[in-house]
Amino acid sequence: MPTDDLFLLQPTRLGPLSLSNRIVMAPMTRNRADRGGVPTGMMTTYYEQRASAGLIVSEAVQVSAQGQGYPFTPGLHTDAQVDAWRALTDAVHRSGGLIFAQLFHGGRIGHPAVTGEHPVAPSAIAADGEVHTYDGMKAFVEPRALATDEVGDVVEQFARAAANARRAGFDGVELHAANGYLIDQFLRDGTNRRTDRYGGSQAARRTFLLEVVEAVAEQVGPARVGVRLSPANPFNSMSDQDPRGTFEGAAAALAGRGLAYLHVVEDDGESGVDYGRMAAAFGGTYIANGSYDRDRGETALREGAAHLVAYGRPFLANPDLPLRFAENAPLNDADASTFYQGGAEGYVDYPTLEEVGAGI
Repeated sequence: MPTDDLFLLQPTRLGPLSLSNRIVMAPMTRNRADRGGVPTGMMTTYYEQRASAGLIVSEAVQVSAQGQGYPFTPGLHTDAQVDAWRALTDAVHRSGGLIFAQLFHGGRIGHPAVTGEHPVAPSAIAADGEVHTYDGMKAFVEPRALATDEVGDVVEQFARAAANARRAGFDGVELHAANGYLIDQFLRDGTNRRTDRYGGSQAARRTFLLEVVEAVAEQVGPARVGVRLSPANPFNSMSDQDPRGTFEGAAAALAGRGLAYLHVVEDDGESGVDYGRMAAAFGGTYIANGSYDRDRGETALREGAAHLVAYGRPFLANPDLPLRFAENAPLNDADASTFYQGGAEGYVDYPTLEEVGAGI
């Protein structure tokens, strides 16, 4: 495919923001914060290296100590965290980039060995398997079901984190409503067995999501709020009897709110979810995510199936991914053994195209 007219490389608008291209760096947990959830200088280097993305979406950032899911992940609920993020966002901006903070609450995948307290969830249903903790792998524990009058407190955690994201210099926020974490746990009937106004019907199960969207939008403005969904992802032992209805309904409920975008982790179609219908139901900017390569992403943009395309592992291993797409150059392979181990290896040491050419 010719490189001089790639849609992927064309500038575009995202609400009040001007994007230099249509390539999004997808959020990826990397476990490089300190034990207090404070971003490190190495994290600043990592994101600044990737500032040529049209938009960076940060790794999942816990909205409270309660919401932490994994060791060495960053938060946005203390002044020290905000100050460290400010240094990071300043670096990204100096390099011409834009960055959203992905706001996250782990819900039932949290563990006392990480947070020091018992995890909470829509219902007292444990995830299958084990989770990483500071003390090694441990079995998931059965979470405590949130009382109805506690749910608003968790909504407020998201609102405070959004206000902190604004203080920290982020250009917007993405709500992590995917991959089996708290908002997703409310959305899907496999994890939500509530009988109050937050459970039962599909409409009731999306009440928590919509309350969080409204509270966060009040802090940063709706045009700076995106939402990420993963209708078919079974990660963290998630399930739903009608994923198509659940998530088309969620997309429709998010329509008309002036949000920045809907970011969807797509599958290969076996789930029966129609992503075109989801995009149409939302009616705004749609970010496609799901093992896209350069040509498939380009096709999605040209055919109108997406407005932006998010790349995870390709961006992890190729800090200059837009340039490599422009040159149709070979990509570095991602080293999965380094994804979550900490340290510089497999994090800030992937060579750029220029460095490869120079033999560095």
